[in-house]
Amino acid sequence: MMKEFLFAKIHRATVTDANLNYVGSITIDKALLKAADIRENQKVEILNVNNGERFHTYVIEGEENSGCICLNGAAARKVQKGDIVIIVAYALLNEKEIETFSPKIVHVNSKNQIL
Repeated sequence: MMKEFLFAKIHRATVTDANLNYVGSITIDKALLKAADIRENQKVEILNVNNGERFHTYVIEGEENSGCICLNGAAARKVQKGDIVIIVAYALLNEKEIETFSPKIVHVNSKNQIL
């Protein structure tokens, strides 16, 4: 049996932009994606600390070390520039994997630089 567990989290990132006129997704700094082992086009859940919104979208890779956290398309209506978000990815694990798996947690500062 497979069970869904936390795979990775980028914790308390600051939204740098919200682009309503872009086809939906979230653009994330490539350095953050590497650190969290999150891939382009992967489904993620966005948790907006400022307003309580929770929604899913997919990842677009942003420029490395740019600090970019940009919500695009319809998702842009759920955030404002400056909001604090938690970006979460999940994985399906079998019983054996559950015993040894540890999620990757990436903490960032207010400029979305890895702490």
